[in-house]
Amino acid sequence: MSEEIIIHHCSPTLAGLKTGNLFSFSYESREAMRAAVCAWNKKLRGKGVRILPLRYRDGSALIYFYRPALLSRDIKNQDACRMLVERGYNITTGERCIVHLIRRLAECDEFPHEIGLFLGYPPEDVSGFIEHKARECKCVGCWKVYGDVEAAEKKFRTFKKCTDVYRAKWAGGRSIERLTVRT
Repeated sequence: MSEEIIIHHCSPTLAGLKTGNLFSFSYESREAMRAAVCAWNKKLRGKGVRILPLRYRDGSALIYFYRPALLSRDIKNQDACRMLVERGYNITTGERCIVHLIRRLAECDEFPHEIGLFLGYPPEDVSGFIEHKARECKCVGCWKVYGDVEAAEKKFRTFKKCTDVYRAKWAGGRSIERLTVRT
């Protein structure tokens, strides 16, 4: 798993601006994939970032790159709690929620759309996405917006600028470890 892939997909999380990111990563063996995840977790251990494979399928892993402290904060939101509890989550800790999410990814034919809550998306947008079956949104950026368009568009611009800055700094020789904000 290269630094370039992480910079491309996860800069807002590296910067502490976003709870998490998801990306798909092709691998040759699960053992090599697990070794890469362990190596990244070891490198970023003191920065407040974790990397987990959520699902393996057809030589590809769905990778969750996240900040546990931000996830813990996000799942305490009243609307997020309601949505998660309705779907059988034990919301006592972020880790328990992730374990349930992994189970849902393995068992469900349909992608569990509450996953947006694990990425820092506003609960009203996650709820709107589920209720409207991904239609009738007000705008589209990093996610489909059903609530506050102005706030979402501001975040979209912030995330894009962050990614552009991180790509430039990384291309200039700065390591992921140095670019990762400690929280």
